[in-house]
Amino acid sequence: MLFIAHCTDKPDHVEVRMSARPDHVAFLQAKGDALKLAGPTTTADGETPNGSLILFEDEDLAAAEAWIAGDPYAAVDLFESVIVKPWKHAIGGGL
Repeated sequence: MLFIAHCTDKPDHVEVRMSARPDHVAFLQAKGDALKLAGPTTTADGETPNGSLILFEDEDLAAAEAWIAGDPYAAVDLFESVIVKPWKHAIGGGL
Protein backbone atom coordinates (compact mmCIF):
# COMPACT_ATOMS: atom_id res chain seq x y z
CA MET A 1 0.00 0.00 0.00
CA LEU A 2 1.28 3.49 -0.83
CA PHE A 3 1.49 6.28 1.70
CA ILE A 4 2.39 9.94 1.57
CA ALA A 5 3.96 11.76 4.49
CA HIS A 6 3.89 15.55 4.61
CA CYS A 7 6.11 16.88 7.38
CA THR A 8 6.32 20.58 8.20
CA ASP A 9 9.42 21.91 9.96
CA LYS A 10 9.28 24.16 12.98
CA PRO A 11 10.08 27.77 12.07
CA ASP A 12 13.76 28.73 12.08
CA HIS A 13 14.97 25.11 12.21
CA VAL A 14 17.01 24.98 9.00
CA GLU A 15 20.24 24.39 10.96
CA VAL A 16 18.61 21.51 12.85
CA ARG A 17 17.50 20.00 9.52
CA MET A 18 20.92 20.32 7.94
CA SER A 19 22.76 18.82 10.92
CA ALA A 20 20.50 15.74 10.90
CA ARG A 21 20.33 15.43 7.11
CA PRO A 22 22.99 12.69 6.67
CA ASP A 23 21.16 10.42 9.15
CA HIS A 24 17.81 11.27 7.53
CA VAL A 25 19.11 10.36 4.06
CA ALA A 26 20.52 7.07 5.35
CA PHE A 27 17.16 6.31 6.99
CA LEU A 28 15.34 6.91 3.72
CA GLN A 29 17.82 4.86 1.71
CA ALA A 30 17.37 1.92 4.12
CA LYS A 31 13.71 1.72 2.97
CA GLY A 32 15.04 0.38 -0.34
CA ASP A 33 12.60 -0.05 -3.21
CA ALA A 34 9.67 0.74 -0.90
CA LEU A 35 10.76 4.39 -1.01
CA LYS A 36 9.21 5.85 -4.17
CA LEU A 37 10.25 9.50 -3.84
CA ALA A 38 11.30 11.98 -1.21
CA GLY A 39 12.42 15.57 -1.04
CA PRO A 40 12.09 18.81 0.85
CA THR A 41 9.32 21.31 0.50
CA THR A 42 10.66 24.86 0.34
CA THR A 43 9.81 28.43 1.10
CA ALA A 44 8.73 30.72 -1.76
CA ASP A 45 12.37 31.17 -2.81
CA GLY A 46 12.39 27.55 -4.01
CA GLU A 47 15.60 26.87 -2.10
CA THR A 48 15.13 27.09 1.68
CA PRO A 49 13.81 23.78 3.03
CA ASN A 50 10.80 23.93 5.34
CA GLY A 51 9.47 20.37 5.36
CA SER A 52 9.49 16.97 3.70
CA LEU A 53 7.30 15.08 1.26
CA ILE A 54 7.81 11.31 1.19
CA LEU A 55 6.00 8.69 -0.90
CA PHE A 56 6.57 5.10 0.21
CA GLU A 57 5.10 1.64 0.52
CA ASP A 58 4.24 0.01 3.82
CA GLU A 59 1.95 -2.70 5.20
CA ASP A 60 -0.73 -0.47 6.69
CA LEU A 61 -1.26 2.98 8.19
CA ALA A 62 0.07 1.99 11.62
CA ALA A 63 3.29 0.67 10.10
CA ALA A 64 3.64 3.80 7.93
CA GLU A 65 3.18 6.11 10.91
CA ALA A 66 5.66 4.07 12.96
CA TRP A 67 8.24 4.25 10.18
CA ILE A 68 7.93 8.03 9.85
CA ALA A 69 8.19 8.37 13.65
CA GLY A 70 11.60 6.69 13.38
CA ASP A 71 12.96 9.34 11.01
CA PRO A 72 16.08 11.00 12.49
CA TYR A 73 14.41 14.35 11.80
CA ALA A 74 11.72 13.36 14.30
CA ALA A 75 14.43 12.42 16.82
CA VAL A 76 15.85 15.95 16.71
CA ASP A 77 12.35 17.43 17.09
CA LEU A 78 12.45 19.13 13.67
CA PHE A 79 8.81 18.70 12.75
CA GLU A 80 5.98 21.02 13.74
CA SER A 81 3.47 18.63 12.18
CA VAL A 82 3.40 15.27 10.43
CA ILE A 83 0.54 13.96 8.30
CA VAL A 84 0.63 10.38 6.98
CA LYS A 85 -2.15 9.27 4.64
CA PRO A 86 -2.78 6.38 2.27
CA TRP A 87 -2.24 7.50 -1.33
CA LYS A 88 -3.39 6.13 -4.66
CA HIS A 89 -1.62 6.87 -7.94
CA ALA A 90 -4.14 8.11 -10.53
CA ILE A 91 -2.53 10.33 -13.16
CA GLY A 92 0.98 10.96 -14.40
CA GLY A 93 4.14 8.95 -14.91
CA GLY A 94 4.10 5.49 -13.44
CA LEU A 95 5.79 4.72 -10.18
